[in-house]
Amino acid sequence: MKYSANSVWENRDEIDVVVVGAGHAGCEAALASARLGLKTIVFTVSVDSIALMPCNPNIGGSSKGHLVREVDALGGEMGKVIDQTFIQSKMLNKSKGPAVHSLRAQADKANYTRTMRKVLENQENLEIKQAEITDILVKDGKVTGVQTYSGAIYRCKAVVLCTGTYLKARCIYGEISNETGPNGLQAANYLTDSLKSLGIEMYRFKTGTPARIDKRSIDFSKMEEQFGDERVVPFSFTTNPEDVQIEQASCWLTYTNETTHEIIRANLDRSPLFSGMIEGTGPRYCPSIEDKVVKFADKNKHQVFIEPEGLDTNEMYIGGMSSSLPEDVQYAMYRSVAGLENAKIVRNAYAIEYDCIDARQLYPTLEFKKIEGLYSGGQFNGSSGYEEAAAQGLVAGINAALKISGRDQIVIDRSEGYIGVLIDDLVTKESHEPYRMMTSRAEYRLLLRQDNADQRLTKIGHDIGLISDERYQYLLDKQEIILSEIERLEQTNIGANQEVQDVLKQYDSTPLNSGTTLAELIRRPELSYEVLAPIDKNREIMHKCACKCTNYVDNSEKTVDKLCQEVIEQVNINIKYDGYIRRQQKQVEQFKKLETKRIPDNIDYNIIKSLRIEAVQKLNQYRPISIGQASRISGVSPADISVLLVYMEQYGK
Repeated sequence: MKYSANSVWENRDEIDVVVVGAGHAGCEAALASARLGLKTIVFTVSVDSIALMPCNPNIGGSSKGHLVREVDALGGEMGKVIDQTFIQSKMLNKSKGPAVHSLRAQADKANYTRTMRKVLENQENLEIKQAEITDILVKDGKVTGVQTYSGAIYRCKAVVLCTGTYLKARCIYGEISNETGPNGLQAANYLTDSLKSLGIEMYRFKTGTPARIDKRSIDFSKMEEQFGDERVVPFSFTTNPEDVQIEQASCWLTYTNETTHEIIRANLDRSPLFSGMIEGTGPRYCPSIEDKVVKFADKNKHQVFIEPEGLDTNEMYIGGMSSSLPEDVQYAMYRSVAGLENAKIVRNAYAIEYDCIDARQLYPTLEFKKIEGLYSGGQFNGSSGYEEAAAQGLVAGINAALKISGRDQIVIDRSEGYIGVLIDDLVTKESHEPYRMMTSRAEYRLLLRQDNADQRLTKIGHDIGLISDERYQYLLDKQEIILSEIERLEQTNIGANQEVQDVLKQYDSTPLNSGTTLAELIRRPELSYEVLAPIDKNREIMHKCACKCTNYVDNSEKTVDKLCQEVIEQVNINIKYDGYIRRQQKQVEQFKKLETKRIPDNIDYNIIKSLRIEAVQKLNQYRPISIGQASRISGVSPADISVLLVYMEQYGK
């Protein structure tokens, strides 16, 4: 029994938005709502779990770094907090093109949690409450409030569900099964039933985490030391690069071996994954070590990354070896790895099962189609990862606040950001496993680079009200300098004189036979804006940036240098990849034509002649908001889209 009838108590404070859960999605949702002037309360089963990192101790990574940059460009908090709390930072994929460059930072997990909690605690319009939400209150298809385990009722105008991996959570290793959330925290055991009673369809997913090992028991001499970048690039566009040039902690690389694999194979019958004890579906792109050994039987080794959990702890994260094997097998398995022969486990590896939703029940605004005012974000939507969660939480929190305020909600489309790709995939495509963002999922990834996230999304953040006028003006000034500098370089001709030839020779670049432009030289792979400085006699980039920086309160040398470096980066990329960028821009124009063709909410697909039966069923199920979204639904063919376009033209008349 959850509570007695006489224990029900109704809170009379005015509340606009209730956020359920204070993980990475909940933090962004609550902050966005509160910053937009809405009275917001965020509920968590434990205030100690605010912005918790129960698994890997890092933010960013391939494609995930793009998401963090986009969250920051819209006015979110994750990028700012990791810039304050990282202990090592690397730009991944630097040997490849800029479309796949991705920033990744090791976090001091405890410091990250403390810092984000401090932000929430000091945010105006935001209240934190430790309590378990057991019921979503709905009347006439519209949210009216929430009820806690103790029976307290909180009336509100919108609810954002960011429950992460806590709903009916179960942590498992070997034959041990604990009805707890991650890190042994309390699970949320009652909300699932309330959601099901409202007609919400649920999935059962699974993820996992490796053991944490005492640093003092590791022999690092048998491992390869991994260093951070010599020059650190911050996540947030508001962070001055000079402020993140710190002394960094090291990580280490080692490998599993045939002995490791033999130990695992010999104990597969004791693994909950293979015994049937685990029912939930796990992430394909982040498998357990048991999965790797079985699925990639031809490989005689797998990478294992040893990563510090923080500066003030000896706990080390064993990346690449998540598991749900019994404790004795874990000891044997880890101790077979070079450098871990004497490993002492601080926390056992475990798998965690949890309830989440089929995200096809959501609009692209992340509002439930059947329940007005109920929004959802994060791993509860069937995704994986801190970054995917933060991105969804931000969008859900923004849209809940905009709806209450009577303003148009935002939908970021696939041509505008990785956030758009993420949400569109979740709400449009059927998923039977936790969704993970990857650069390959983005059709227009050359346009959706992490370096230009501010140029793509900061205007949206400013229009919403999450980006200050000063920050937006900085962006406008930067864009103006970029365009003027590109134009100057395209129009600046240089001859094949000796000074030019000497510079080309220095960088093993083909000598000139006749004159050319500076832009044409920059397009050569071995050359760049920076190396051509000696022959660019009219360069005044520092002066241009200094003049623009007089618009800001902080017009220091640091700010001028920051602006210059950002401009130079964009000039280089835009000139070098000009042809490819123009080609993708044309593709986006065609894409936009379909995205802007809105489908009326009340359209009756059953009466549209020539639509195939499967298409009618799928369109009725998904209720797409545009022709573009309809075209991406499995089971809706190009012929069906043509029929729909003809019908809509007649409908409009």
